[in-house]
Amino acid sequence: MSEAAMGEGTRAVRAGLPEPVKNEPTLPGPVFAAHFHLPGDVSGPYAYGRDENPTWTHLERAIGELESPGEDVETLVFASGVAAIGAVLFSQLRAGDAVVLPSDGYQVLPLVRAQLEAYGIEVRTAPTAGDAQLDVLDGAKLLLIESPCNPGLDVCDIRRLAEAAHARGALVAVDNTLATPLGQRPLALGADFSVASGTKQLTGHGDVLLGYVAGRDTEAMAAVRRWRKIIGAISGPMEAWLAHRSLATLQLRVDRQNATALLLAEALRERPEVTALRYPGLSDDPAHKIAAQQMRRYGSVLSFTLPTRARAERFLESLRLVDDATSFGGVRSTAERRRRWGGDDVPDGFVRLSVGAEDPEDLVADVLRALDESDR
Repeated sequence: MSEAAMGEGTRAVRAGLPEPVKNEPTLPGPVFAAHFHLPGDVSGPYAYGRDENPTWTHLERAIGELESPGEDVETLVFASGVAAIGAVLFSQLRAGDAVVLPSDGYQVLPLVRAQLEAYGIEVRTAPTAGDAQLDVLDGAKLLLIESPCNPGLDVCDIRRLAEAAHARGALVAVDNTLATPLGQRPLALGADFSVASGTKQLTGHGDVLLGYVAGRDTEAMAAVRRWRKIIGAISGPMEAWLAHRSLATLQLRVDRQNATALLLAEALRERPEVTALRYPGLSDDPAHKIAAQQMRRYGSVLSFTLPTRARAERFLESLRLVDDATSFGGVRSTAERRRRWGGDDVPDGFVRLSVGAEDPEDLVADVLRALDESDR
């Protein structure tokens, strides 16, 4: 069976594994070497631990197989998602260039903007919804898309934006963290780079910091690789091995979490105290029409607003099966009042909730009970 013809679960279980060798493990353990034997001329794939590592190689192949099955894609892993995004931006842009960022993306982007501007790069921003980034594309060198965006969960037409950017001579990078490769394949939609935080649903256990960049263009990816070498933002071998181990259950986790997220969103839709409920999988969500055209799964994250900061905090305190934590995509459900960080333009009562792998009826019951108890 060809790789492209495999089912997604089969691909996730087998992605990146080496050819079987008698008496050897199916997934080799992490290689902790800082340097490798290298007599004579410099040749071969492994020389120094900042450049390459066999454990990275297996993981990078695995992620590439998920991002673009059956196609020749280069993937590079990084120490975190922010390291991966930074590698794309800072490897492709020079003083005098212009870049377009989402104005409603991950809250570290304002810090990235300040650094880009300090290097003499013009930064333009526009929101995700309505493909608003189209209006500021002219003359840009690079477009960064985040769809669905975090935490607002708006969606844009990636294919439309990619075609428009390429027509203007711009490269396109898509942050695919919320969707994962099983939810959305940015490269197939026309993006030059698919970037993501593997810390979230890709690895799913809340025990790994990881990021990656995947792309087809040899020259562009060579620049990303060079940036990784210069800045040294590399994944540890143990983290890379844990990430690869976790990919085997990706489809199982994603399917369970997506199905439960939809059930929870439908239950929350009936609560009068819940407003501005967002989940792209809801048929009446503002993003659903576009999301349905380009996403195969809608993610594990939903958001909504409670009337006040105090009500949101009481709700979070009342939850028993949902941890008050800032990450998302893990097997244990998490939620937080996003405004506490101060970086997102959201109301005080805005809650981002990430659905885990708990039994759906238990999780929905816990959330509804917490809403009842918080009304005091």
